[in-house]
Amino acid sequence: MSDKTIKQVSVFVENKPGRLAAVTEKLYEKGINIRAFTIAEAGDFGIIRMVVDKTDEAYKTLKDAGFTVTLTRVLGVEVEDEPGGLYKIAKALGNANINIEYVYAFTFGGDKALIILRVDDIDKATEILEKEGLLFKGEI
Repeated sequence: MSDKTIKQVSVFVENKPGRLAAVTEKLYEKGINIRAFTIAEAGDFGIIRMVVDKTDEAYKTLKDAGFTVTLTRVLGVEVEDEPGGLYKIAKALGNANINIEYVYAFTFGGDKALIILRVDDIDKATEILEKEGLLFKGEI
């Protein structure tokens, strides 16, 4: 198991008004900061995926509030905030026959971007991205 991974909190919710507010209210009440965030909708339901500053506390808080919550290992890849950043990652992983299941990203520090990836072989992907010098080494 790789120690270079990031724990992501995923919450399964109904796709209706007020559900995002209900989830984020619980995090706000506990002083948990969301660092990266995406929502994938699937008809009547959606999956909120997020990286937060207090992962285990967020998981427990949302679970105790009755939400369906999971923790998932994902990778954080730091790239220059310029054209070609995602291409380098996709090419390296594709050449190694690693499937990218989903991606979301954000920029920070003006010239950097952090790409969050879920892949089908996280340990092999970690090895490949470390060789390429792409794996994120900081704190989110």
